[in-house]
Amino acid sequence: MRLQSLEAVGLEIPFNVAFAHASATRTATRSVWVRARGVDGTTGYGEGAPRDYVTHESLATARGFIDEHAADWCATVEDAGALVDWATRHRTDIDVHPAAYTAVEIAILDLIGKSSLRSVESLLGLPELDGEFTYTAVLGDTSARAFEAQLAHYLAAGFTEYKVKLGGDAMRDRAKVAILAASSIPPHKVRADANNLWNDADTALRALDALAYPFCALEEPLRAGDRAGMLRIATALDCRIVLDESAVRSEQLAAYADAGDRWIANLRVSKMGGLVRSLEFVEVARRCGIPVVVGAHVGETSVLTRAALTVASFARDILNAQEGAFGTHLLQRDVADPPVMFGHGGVLRASALAPGAGGLGLRIAEPVPCTTALPGP
Repeated sequence: MRLQSLEAVGLEIPFNVAFAHASATRTATRSVWVRARGVDGTTGYGEGAPRDYVTHESLATARGFIDEHAADWCATVEDAGALVDWATRHRTDIDVHPAAYTAVEIAILDLIGKSSLRSVESLLGLPELDGEFTYTAVLGDTSARAFEAQLAHYLAAGFTEYKVKLGGDAMRDRAKVAILAASSIPPHKVRADANNLWNDADTALRALDALAYPFCALEEPLRAGDRAGMLRIATALDCRIVLDESAVRSEQLAAYADAGDRWIANLRVSKMGGLVRSLEFVEVARRCGIPVVVGAHVGETSVLTRAALTVASFARDILNAQEGAFGTHLLQRDVADPPVMFGHGGVLRASALAPGAGGLGLRIAEPVPCTTALPGP
C-alpha cells in the first residue's frame, strides 16, 4: 500500500455543555484531523489532541510537524512495519509533537488496515477486541447545583467509578465533596484530579485535609515531576497518586518503580504519541509494577476512543480504570456514525463495533463537520 497524500485540518465540534478543570475550560473539541489517502483510493482517518498544558503543543506546531514530514511518509511508509521503523528513527521528534504524530499514525494504520481488510489489532500483532470496557464518570469543576445534577445523572445511568475535578476554590470544592459524601458512592470508587493545582505538598495537604474526603487516588496534585512531594501526599493520605503530566514518556516511569504501589499512570494515546508508543508504555508500566488508567482528553471523538480500546485491551492485567468514550453524550456531533461511546453503567461492548471492516472499523461521516484550516507555525 502506497500513500498518495496526507491532509491535516483542525477539528472543532461544539460541546453540549462546557467542561471545566483547573487548567482549562472547554466548549468545543480542538483536535488535529488527518486524512491519509492511498493510491488505491482508500482513505484512513486519524485524530490527535494537542494540549499546551500537557505536552506544550498547539494546532500550529502540529501543522509544522506534519508539513515537515508529509513527503517522507508518502515516499517511505508502505506497511505497518515501515511506520514503526520511521517512529523509531524519529523518536525525539515525536517526543516534542506526540499529538500531531498520533493523528498521522492512526490515519496511516487505518488506511493500511482498510486496504488489507485487517484490523488495527491484527496489524500490531494483537488479539482482536473482545469483551466489555467500563468507563469512569468524570465530574467537571462546576457549581454545586450543576455538580449535583451531573452526579444524579451518572448515578441514574448506573456508573460505578467516579472522578471529580478539583478547582482550588475551597467553598466550591467542599460543596462537591459534601454532595459526594451524601451519595451512595463508596469513597474507594472516587478519585480526584487536581491538574497540578498546588505548588507544594504542605499547601496541598492543608487543602485536602480541609476537604476531609478519603479519595482513593489523586491525580497530579503538584507541579509535574514533583515525585518527592507527591509521594509525601500519598503516604500522608494513604492513597495513590495518578501520574499524568509527570508521565508523558515511558522512560519517565523508572523514577517511580521503587514505590510502584503508590502510583497509577494515566496513559492517553494522544499524549503518548500514538498506539505503538502507548503499547510500549503499558509494557514498561507492567515491568515497573505500576497500574494504568487509559484516559482521554476532553472532547475526543470516536477515532481516539477506538484507538484507546486497543491499548485498554492490551493492558487489561494492569488496567485500573478507563476514561473517555463520551461521543455525543458530550459532542453535538461525532465524526463516526454510529459513534463509539459508553452505554448504561459506562459500559462499551466490543461486540457493538463493526467487525471485518479493516483498520479502525469506523464509518466516518464525510464531510467531517466543523473542520478548519490549521494555523501556520
